[in-house]
Amino acid sequence: MTFREATVADLPQIVRLLADDPLGVTRETPGDEIPEAYFAAFTAIEKDPNNQVIVAEVDGAIAGTLQLTYIPGLTYTGGERAQIEGVRVASDHRGIGLGQHMIDWAIERARERGCRVVQLTTDRQRPQAIRFYQKIGFRPSHMGMKYHLRDN
Repeated sequence: MTFREATVADLPQIVRLLADDPLGVTRETPGDEIPEAYFAAFTAIEKDPNNQVIVAEVDGAIAGTLQLTYIPGLTYTGGERAQIEGVRVASDHRGIGLGQHMIDWAIERARERGCRVVQLTTDRQRPQAIRFYQKIGFRPSHMGMKYHLRDN
């Protein structure tokens, strides 16, 4: 298992991973030809030194992905925080510890960077994900809220 920054060539596979769950299937557009909006978002992430899209490879194939964002802030005595987003593991690689390794990898990057906290959100409609994150040490300490500006 290896971790690396994603490249634009990885985008179709990343979008397939993002779509491979009951919520993602309703809001993502996978395929060999994906909408231009994904490329624009990837370019913006690539240019931002506080953002990374990571892929996890098993035997040379992409088996997981996540986005890691570093957020400067005044809280925690001006400490930076790391936000983990878009965590997905390919359905044929679930249950073998890949998700745990991905999160451990992200936490270690945050620690190396000097972040004071690592945070993530997951939808309440994903009870398995909630159990997974709690099992590895995340705690539901805050109530997250979202205001969707438009339906996709």
